[in-house]
Amino acid sequence: MESKKFATGILMLILVLMLSAWTSNSSPYSSDKNMNTDDKKKNISKMHLGSSEVPKSLKKAESPTYKVGSQVIVKADHMKGMYGTKANIVGAYDTTAYAVTYTPTTGGPMVKNHKWVIQEEIKKAGHKTLKPGTEVTLEANHMKGMMGAKGTINSAVHTTVYMIDYIPTTGGPIVKNHKWVIESELSTK
Repeated sequence: MESKKFATGILMLILVLMLSAWTSNSSPYSSDKNMNTDDKKKNISKMHLGSSEVPKSLKKAESPTYKVGSQVIVKADHMKGMYGTKANIVGAYDTTAYAVTYTPTTGGPMVKNHKWVIQEEIKKAGHKTLKPGTEVTLEANHMKGMMGAKGTINSAVHTTVYMIDYIPTTGGPIVKNHKWVIESELSTK
């Protein structure tokens, strides 16, 4: 009788572990309410691919609201720990920014409404603003699995886009060369 209870207990433990593994979500945009601080830090740094390189055809903003070297407050929540942090402007460019939904080339769940990919990071985008629903191939390399991914345009805005460095409010290492935040997502206070 005792061995039957033990075997049933082991079976239940295995079932619980299998179910918890099956329902976990590895998306960098998933809710972090149940993640500990170390997991949040790893999630940000593991997914973000910071590089100061920009497309050759991208034009620097002639008179951006926020000049390179200035400090701003981020009012965007593209990544965990971004909203409300102080950031340094490391680049400012005039272009069209797109919110896109795409399926990462590395597998995993679809990334919905990713903000932002710019005109110069979309294969054969040309110079005209792309309409919502347009299917595209991404040439951006901001996050793992983004380069070469197939996606769909959700929305577009012609604006100044900024590359920023910031320390997440959740703690952890500095996020360097985050691409992109748009002008309306920044403030001085």
